Amino acid sequence: MEATPTELLKSFVNSQHFTSTTEIMEAMKEMFRDVIQQVMESELDTELGYEKSARVSDSAVESAPKNYRNGYSKKSVKTQLGEVDIKVPRDRNGSYEPKIIGKYGRNADGMEEKILALYACGMSQRDIAEQIKNLYDVEISPELVSKISEKIMPEVTAWQNRPLEAVYPFVFMDAIHYKVKENHQYQTKAAYVVLGITMDGRKDILGVWIGEHESSKFWLNVLNELKSRGVLDVYLFCVDGLSGFVEAISAAYPKSQVQRCIIHQIRSSTKYVNYKDIKALMADLKQVYTAVTEDEALAHLEQFGAKWGKQYPSCVKSWENNWDVLSTFFAYPPEIRRIIYTTNIIEGLNRQFRQITKNKPSFTNDDSLRKMLYLASQKIVEHWTARCRNWDMVLAQLNVMFEGRHST
Repeated sequence: MEATPTELLKSFVNSQHFTSTTEIMEAMKEMFRDVIQQVMESELDTELGYEKSARVSDSAVESAPKNYRNGYSKKSVKTQLGEVDIKVPRDRNGSYEPKIIGKYGRNADGMEEKILALYACGMSQRDIAEQIKNLYDVEISPELVSKISEKIMPEVTAWQNRPLEAVYPFVFMDAIHYKVKENHQYQTKAAYVVLGITMDGRKDILGVWIGEHESSKFWLNVLNELKSRGVLDVYLFCVDGLSGFVEAISAAYPKSQVQRCIIHQIRSSTKYVNYKDIKALMADLKQVYTAVTEDEALAHLEQFGAKWGKQYPSCVKSWENNWDVLSTFFAYPPEIRRIIYTTNIIEGLNRQFRQITKNKPSFTNDDSLRKMLYLASQKIVEHWTARCRNWDMVLAQLNVMFEGRHST
């Protein structure tokens, strides 16, 4: 009668006389090595059609292809238990490739995934190497971390070019800036971020583009790329105050409406207001953007201009000149206004990007930044499970206001 696994384990423990957890871990490493070794031997048995001890001339294998065992090759495998040396069995034809550990693999038990998870948290390559050493007693170089992260570039490209939905009720666009090395110098580059809200009320990052400087021309390229990926219509774009933004949107999506972020507008228009006047001016300005109707808002804007126009003409003109894109939200009910009057939804995303990348003051190239923002995006989107607040009511309103809407 064969001993049970529990009895075998008990016999093994009694024979070892362990005195510390370190000794237990070392024994587990040896057991891991022995088990994985036996798995590979069994794999090769299946590949060849006969067991290691069988003779090739046996009648049972006379019809089998003439392929034989051909010794071993040594390999070090990184595991959670530390680095383990194994012997990979070979065949003469070179057709056998271990399934349990890939022919060219050096990481077992998800080590690469753990490295990428740390990379996605914004850790530097050197910090990741130290963390892996501390956690798993595995020596890896920062260069290896870089090589592992390079493997995801096809995944990044596929994500950036994936098909999108045909219609998005709301799309938010903003840019976040980073230092990136180019031609042996560090330059400030813009990461153009597009966030959409789907027809079922869920947020999604539609893409991240890296460009030299934030410009309306680059944004037009981004919008045209969204079209090529299947976005036929967007009801409302919510943007900051970048010059030329409205023209770019009109060129790509002429039927779409644009709402300029009220918070951005307040900040930019009051930048040069004297601190002694700011409280009173802001109180008057609040009556404009919190009005119930556009007519009421225009009446308050006229009063605001009459009171502050001489002292702060640029502030007043900024609101008057941009009123067509600042007043869009007045045509919508409160549930929709809360979504579109500010770009806080995408600024919140950018704050998460900054939090993740805070330990990376600069990037060696565009792809390095792309990888980091892609991994960060995947990490962030995992937590976006809830729909927008009061979405059933919002969708009912949209269905009435945009009834029969489609793009040609």
